[in-house]
Amino acid sequence: MTARLLRLIAVLGASAALAACSRPTAPNVTPPRTVTFSIVSTEATQTQMQEWGPFLKDMAAATGLSVKPFFGSNYSALIEAMRFKQTDLGWFTNQSGLEAVRRAGGTVFARTTHPTGPDGYQGVIIVRKGSGITLGQLLKCGRTLDFGMGDAKSTSGTLAPDTYLFGPRGIDPARCFKTIRSASAEANLYAVASGVLPAATDNTRSMDRLAAIGTDQAKTALANLEVIWRSPTIPEDPMIWRTDLDPGVKAKISKFIFDYGVGDTPQALRQRAILARIQTGPFRLADNSHLLPVREMEATGEVVQAKARGDAAALAAAQAKLAQVKQEQAPRPAS
Repeated sequence: MTARLLRLIAVLGASAALAACSRPTAPNVTPPRTVTFSIVSTEATQTQMQEWGPFLKDMAAATGLSVKPFFGSNYSALIEAMRFKQTDLGWFTNQSGLEAVRRAGGTVFARTTHPTGPDGYQGVIIVRKGSGITLGQLLKCGRTLDFGMGDAKSTSGTLAPDTYLFGPRGIDPARCFKTIRSASAEANLYAVASGVLPAATDNTRSMDRLAAIGTDQAKTALANLEVIWRSPTIPEDPMIWRTDLDPGVKAKISKFIFDYGVGDTPQALRQRAILARIQTGPFRLADNSHLLPVREMEATGEVVQAKARGDAAALAAAQAKLAQVKQEQAPRPAS
């Protein structure tokens, strides 16, 4: 072998070694040890922690993760928190959950169940008992009554009455009532019960929850109320996590969520009592198809509004949107 060839081999070997040293190595990604669970705050944080604390503590013990609560004052705050990765998972309403999927990189992975009765709940309109206010009077739209609506992203407090009550009648609540106050279901309930508001939206889940709490304040409030309208049944709420959450963390959370409160052991009975405090039974597996009914409500409302405005282009777009949802809802043929 010539000296020239030996020198060439040496140079090539050194170049290969240099390239190997400079090649980037796969990053060593450490799964997060802390997850943040979002909860809409309908009461004082201290009260919320009393209700949610045992569940979050059990989640931490079962998963080995540190679980931090994030209490948002409204659903928009929860959506934005997930969007900016300040939270990892949480309990949403159907409409706010749809926004979290669309805008915050979320995915439905579970859903709640009714702790004691059939699945689903209704949006309602409540008045103070003995006030004499009827649904017919409410819909006269004389701009003489103050009215309470839900959070802008509330399924039962805003979307349901808009879709099933006001929209089909061509009623714009902003033009119908003297003033509109937007608040949580529970705040609306107490406002009507105490006479602060003559009428407001609420939902049967909120009313069931107060009945289960059974405090004197809750009993008095419920005794002072009358329901004058109910929506069709709304699906139970979705649980949503960030789509990009670490797969190992997702696996730990899934095992905890779907095992929790299941069975007839003393441990399962204890867990179901904890779930009842946050107003759900054992969780069930779900995916983004859980949101199809709320997408249908949304599209139906857009059809109604477009017809009322005489907007042909908007009507065609809304009808196409509704047809797409119905196509996705149609049962698939067996393979």
